[in-house]
Amino acid sequence: MTDRMLDSLHRLLPPDRFVESPSAQVAYQSDGLTALAMKPRSVVVPRSVDEVIRVVRWCHETSTPFVARGSGTSLSGGSLPHPDGIVISLHRLHRILEIDAANRTAVVEPGVINSQLSTAVAPHGLYYAPDPSSQQVCTIGGNLAFNSGGAHCLKYGMTSNHLLGMRFVLADGEVVEVGSDSGQVVGPDWLGLLVGSEGLLGIALEIRVRLMPRPESFHTVLAGYATLQEAGNAVAAIIASGLLPAAIEIMDRLSMDAATKAVGVNYPADVEAVLIVELDGNAEAVAEERRQLDQLLHSTGATAVLVAKDADERATIWKGRKSVFSAVGRLSPDFIVQDGVVPRSKLGFALQRIEQLATETGLRVANVFHAGDGNLHPLILFDGRVEGELERAEALAARIVAMCIELGGSITGEHGVGMEKRQLLPNQFSADSIDWMRRVRLACDPYEIANRGKMFPDAEAPALSLYGLHPLEKAGIASRM
Repeated sequence: MTDRMLDSLHRLLPPDRFVESPSAQVAYQSDGLTALAMKPRSVVVPRSVDEVIRVVRWCHETSTPFVARGSGTSLSGGSLPHPDGIVISLHRLHRILEIDAANRTAVVEPGVINSQLSTAVAPHGLYYAPDPSSQQVCTIGGNLAFNSGGAHCLKYGMTSNHLLGMRFVLADGEVVEVGSDSGQVVGPDWLGLLVGSEGLLGIALEIRVRLMPRPESFHTVLAGYATLQEAGNAVAAIIASGLLPAAIEIMDRLSMDAATKAVGVNYPADVEAVLIVELDGNAEAVAEERRQLDQLLHSTGATAVLVAKDADERATIWKGRKSVFSAVGRLSPDFIVQDGVVPRSKLGFALQRIEQLATETGLRVANVFHAGDGNLHPLILFDGRVEGELERAEALAARIVAMCIELGGSITGEHGVGMEKRQLLPNQFSADSIDWMRRVRLACDPYEIANRGKMFPDAEAPALSLYGLHPLEKAGIASRM
């Protein structure tokens, strides 16, 4: 991008729409995957949908790569800037445009914070169900881009299950409207195509979401187990019984220690793992399911069962669980979060295997994840200042992903492929499947300017990490698995 082109971009919008200071731009050089960083040519902060459209059309006309960014909480490098492109930051598009309590829907701009939507609709007895761990800071637009789930996705599904329609600007500047107010459409599922497309097709401008009535009753339990494998096997037994909790989460001892240090949550002593199981619904149904759950916890060997007595204790349990990603910073200067999925019936084996791999590698791994749908979130702890530790951590991450595929799972559950796992894509998908993905991308983005360099394994030059070349690119890990 030339200086003349930058000048033409600046003429499109008022001066206060640009982040010019080098120190301020640092915040945009990486996302939640902080091992990767890249300086963009410019950072644009639109304040209206029309300004977003104007900038996207300028990018198409000048073949300038762009990356759409919400709060930057992506854990796969999904909002890493392109060195020859711009960042379009959407955090100023944070209006809730409509709340239709009667029909349980809302229309929001992409920069609306996930938890703030639930706060806004709470007076109507409603809430927005998808609840990623970062829900206090992540945006609805970012959730849409990566089809985020959260702790309660077992019962309530992913972001895609709560979207009705949206207005969307494709990477070539065309504005389209997909879906419907009712969620019923005839013809191709264009909404389904755009959800989870990781910013490779364009930018959501206005999003219509489905809201849920607040459950009448909750029953939240912490159940301790002697080993992580026993906790994993307990999840399989609970699901096999036919019981459908709202959430089932697992935390290991390292995760519990981190949460205790960060937010002061107390966990059962002398256990290596805890299940967090939550039931919700009308009071009568929850009471019946509680009896069934008590029997299952006893039969699967739970050594301690703590029940939240009130809303405050329930909130404390979830505060501990959702603090873990940031809390492990108290245990290690750096960490990598993986996001593979395994069948629930193989959770116990997968957890045992992760422990073995960690021992072989000589690195600590904190396990905390959405056990109900088998979505693993092993946090691999390392110190990037120690020569070779980042490479060892990345190699361990790649081995965990390979294990997920071997067990019949997926390389990602909700964090996306992004930069981190693009070289692993051929391990799960055939060459023909990847070719079709690329064809769809080119139909919407002929110049490949939207989030260029992400997802596809043969994308542009490798990203620089804070410690050198991205290890998966440098070492060719994927080719050796």
